[in-house]
Amino acid sequence: MTFDEGLAQRIREQLGEGPAALTEKRMFGGLAFLLHGNMTVGVVGDELIARVGPDRTAQALARPEARPMDFTGRPMRGWVTVGGPALAEDEVLRHWITAATEFARTLPAK
Repeated sequence: MTFDEGLAQRIREQLGEGPAALTEKRMFGGLAFLLHGNMTVGVVGDELIARVGPDRTAQALARPEARPMDFTGRPMRGWVTVGGPALAEDEVLRHWITAATEFARTLPAK
């Protein structure tokens, strides 16, 4: 599966000169962005996946652009998929990157 390189580049730009512990890795047929070895956001196809954490999933799913992340027929707890026209807005993308990065910072480094 290919991923939207334009979306990946927008994520890179929003992350800017982030910490050296921020890396990219091809995963799930797409591209993942990891902080200290923990996945934060990724691009699969033309959609964003974001790790918001189990305690913030319901709040995240209340946003109209989000839906449960589901690769296997079973939603992954703590993760959402973001797609549609709203994702074209930098502010929406920034929201999801911030939410995912904040959660990843609570996790121990791998």
